[in-house]
Amino acid sequence: GDGTGVSLAFTRIPIFFTDLLSFYSEDYGKSFHDVSHTINNTFIKKDFGISAGPGNPQQVILTANLPFTESPGGVIFTSMDAGVTFRSVQLPFHPAQAIQFHYQDPKYLVVISIDDGLWLSEDFGNSWSEVHEGVHTFTWGSGITLFFSSSPKGTARRGELILRRTQDVGKNFTTIAKNIFSFGYIGGFLFTSVMEKLGSPRIIYVSSDQGDHFRKAQLPSATTEQFYSVLDGDEDMIFMHVDNPGDTYFGTIYTSDDRGILYSKSLERHLFGGEGKSDFTNVTSLRGVYLTNILEEDGRIRSVITFDRGGRWRFLKKPENVNCPETSKKCSLHIHGEHSHFSGITPMLPLSEPTAIGLVIAHGSVGDSISAARPDVYVSGDGGYTWWGTLRGPHHYSILDSGGLIVAVEAHRDRQISSIKFSTDEGQCWKVFNFTDHPIFLAGLASEPGTKTMNISIFGYRPDDDDQPMWVAVTIDFEHLLTRECGEEDYVQWLAHSDYDSDPETDGCLLGYKETFRRLKKLSACRNGRGYVVSRQQRPCPCTREDYMCEYGFYRHENTSECLLQPDFLNQTQDICLNGELEDLQNTGYRKIPGDKCEEGVRPPRREDVFKKLCGNDISPTSANSHTKRSVIDYIFIFAFACLLFLLLRISLNEQHLNTGNYSGFKDKCELFQMNLITQAL
Repeated sequence: GDGTGVSLAFTRIPIFFTDLLSFYSEDYGKSFHDVSHTINNTFIKKDFGISAGPGNPQQVILTANLPFTESPGGVIFTSMDAGVTFRSVQLPFHPAQAIQFHYQDPKYLVVISIDDGLWLSEDFGNSWSEVHEGVHTFTWGSGITLFFSSSPKGTARRGELILRRTQDVGKNFTTIAKNIFSFGYIGGFLFTSVMEKLGSPRIIYVSSDQGDHFRKAQLPSATTEQFYSVLDGDEDMIFMHVDNPGDTYFGTIYTSDDRGILYSKSLERHLFGGEGKSDFTNVTSLRGVYLTNILEEDGRIRSVITFDRGGRWRFLKKPENVNCPETSKKCSLHIHGEHSHFSGITPMLPLSEPTAIGLVIAHGSVGDSISAARPDVYVSGDGGYTWWGTLRGPHHYSILDSGGLIVAVEAHRDRQISSIKFSTDEGQCWKVFNFTDHPIFLAGLASEPGTKTMNISIFGYRPDDDDQPMWVAVTIDFEHLLTRECGEEDYVQWLAHSDYDSDPETDGCLLGYKETFRRLKKLSACRNGRGYVVSRQQRPCPCTREDYMCEYGFYRHENTSECLLQPDFLNQTQDICLNGELEDLQNTGYRKIPGDKCEEGVRPPRREDVFKKLCGNDISPTSANSHTKRSVIDYIFIFAFACLLFLLLRISLNEQHLNTGNYSGFKDKCELFQMNLITQAL
């Protein structure tokens, strides 16, 4: 837990399954003592045995590993003092997954049981009540709102589920959607994937008011073989991946407007593996930056990056200190993501932290595409604009002291290690420290969350005299190395997103404003300390074309800023015109990127002529829906009036025929008049 210095370790000797040792440390793992008696020497689940409160790391929950047949319910141990003492709680159910804390108030706990019951606690696990049966999945919404999908028929078939909501922790329920395939909640948006008919393609509906109202998202539908995936999002915008038909292992990324309704095509051929792994990465050290990989038509995998939240994607620059292969034609840097980590190629994913401004560490390779060879480690100090080849071969790495210190340990499966590498200048230079005279097989690194600590724990094992593994944890406190506290002279003002060659008025402008940070100088060997706070200044920028993305149905032409109409969009506008969505196209062809704060400056031209042609010249953006409905009703009345008039004329003509015998002329004119009215109505 952040700021506690407490480490909990649970060990189990494989030969003697009855032996369980629980250890407690309050000095960042420098010393441990046995506390097995505090949990009655109970086994703890391996997969989801330990949970800490998101807002208060003093709150800890352990879930016991008990056979279902030996107990009517499970057992948990709760602690309010970071594991110094525990209280045993007998549960009336067996948990099927990790107990979830409320993200703001940890006294609220929710979990699904092995028999699909939804159980809730309002007092940090001391008492529990079953609030619903047949629950498939759940998630917290705003406040204490809880969403969950369930089946009224006792079956968990996706596509037949209903989405329910409780806003008073299980006292009352409201059904807010039916025929649910899946749902999710992110950034204040509630997404539902709906199968309107069993086996039919799924479509996305979105609510921004906790499920009171839903609106259809303007996205391609997905068959049962396809899927949607919300990659990332906040209150301004959503990144949505839509899978391509067939086993293609790629799809298209769309970005939403600020209501999650209208979507623009952001990136095609986005790699998304069959095992559900995506390389999409949010670079949290600098706003607006995302990394991911695309699958080219020839099967190569290449890395791309965006600095403006998906408005424009580009290939990564080649590091200056790394040469391209002689056979390379389109040389750039390619980053290994979730696919490589899942396959065991890399021991770690790309790493960035909000407190370490601009710093990114990742495994990668230089060339035309991602290489199958052992990757090296690369570092960027400006959020991904430029990179530096820093370490040969795979490593475990960690960011400490708010970015003032980076540590790394070589990752070998067949070789023991005894040293750690560290850098105080964002990976430009490295020093080596031997932490043991008895090498170990590395299992990983562990540090306190939040990057403010100066402590790092290295854990692994070495064979003992009986050729059995003996586990070892070594903690290094870098405060003894970096003893000097940083002063004002150690910091410099740094303008983010600057290329140093553009107009000073617009240099560094991203999403409508500039950000200047106070950062540590690379040559300053000092420590930021636990009290370090990121300092930033913001200034608005005038609007340019870069502050606008292509509107729904448009795409940005390669190597230009022009937004052109998608060729297949002509057949997709009927729903927009008839369902009132046309009014949402605030700047036809172009749309300001959600969250952009630019002022005045350039305003892209409107393209209303395109939509007037598609929806009718007499349909305005504010009245399309009402006009369509009113016209249908009018034609119904016209048709009814025509029928009545025809009946009256026929009676009159019959009378004339009796008197004059001249009926056929009037009959032809009447039928012609009736057909004209019917044609107009249709």
